[in-house]
Amino acid sequence: MWPFNPSCKSTARLDGKTVIITGANAGIGKETARDLYRRGARVILACRDRIKAEAAVDDIKKNPPSNLAGPQFAGNVGELAIYELRLDNFRSVRECANNLLRHEPTIHILINNAGICSCPFKKTEDGNEIQLQTNYLGHFLLTLLLLPKLQSSAPGCRIINVSSIAHWFINMHFDDLNMEKSYNPLLAYAQSKLANILFTKELARRLADANIQGINTYALHPGLIATDISRHVNQGMFYGSKFLFNLLCWIFGKNVEQGAQTTIHCSVDEKADEETGLYYYDCHPGMTSFKAKDRRNAERLWNVTCWLLHLKPEANMTELLKIVSRQITECD
Repeated sequence: MWPFNPSCKSTARLDGKTVIITGANAGIGKETARDLYRRGARVILACRDRIKAEAAVDDIKKNPPSNLAGPQFAGNVGELAIYELRLDNFRSVRECANNLLRHEPTIHILINNAGICSCPFKKTEDGNEIQLQTNYLGHFLLTLLLLPKLQSSAPGCRIINVSSIAHWFINMHFDDLNMEKSYNPLLAYAQSKLANILFTKELARRLADANIQGINTYALHPGLIATDISRHVNQGMFYGSKFLFNLLCWIFGKNVEQGAQTTIHCSVDEKADEETGLYYYDCHPGMTSFKAKDRRNAERLWNVTCWLLHLKPEANMTELLKIVSRQITECD
């Protein structure tokens, strides 16, 4: 295990704040939930498997994080709640958002954490490559649907997209987003994580252009971690890739508590509240690939995504939020 793993230094509490974490039943999502719950937040675990989410809730309540010590964290915990969410199904995303908007008076932090990695090729019911939809498209839709609630809960609201250093190895395949012509499971994963960074930057720009204040966006690389997300690494890749991945994790990797630190930093750090549209690694702003910096890439991805979600690419942020609000109404 790599010995130099920075941790979040902030002792900020989140009393009265509501946090949504997708995929919080395991891995770094659960460790993030464990930390923010101890800081007093109402933490919502948005997960596809309610049984696993209930087990996670029980574990979070029983086992506090090792890095939170001191009188400010003694006994003053928050709340835990579960909402069902399948990111590989747009109807489920809309239903989950509808339930959240109905039952949660405020939403202050949205952590788009859930993800899958290096899966064999498969299309969702909505017609998209499963990693692209689970890791990016579903989170894009969820974010837009919840934005009005975040806006009404501002200032001090944050949208955090978990990405990966894998984004360095690819550009967006705009002519073949599903990568059907030459599918590579790891490159499909990398594309979905590049999309998360481009989304983070473009959302920050569009919020500023619409003068929507008090909502900051963040993308991050949590580090190399052998979690459940890596269960497909050996499938469709070269022989021994699983062994190599586990070896790299053993030498350079982090455990799940260490891997959650940058997400926690982006959620609570006071200085980060003054930053938006940046990419973080080891609790500090980091460097992205040139493709992730390309504004034309970000604009094109936004437009293509809106088209895939049956939204109007030409709509400004205010108009777009009205359109997605009507989609929520149609779920009733």
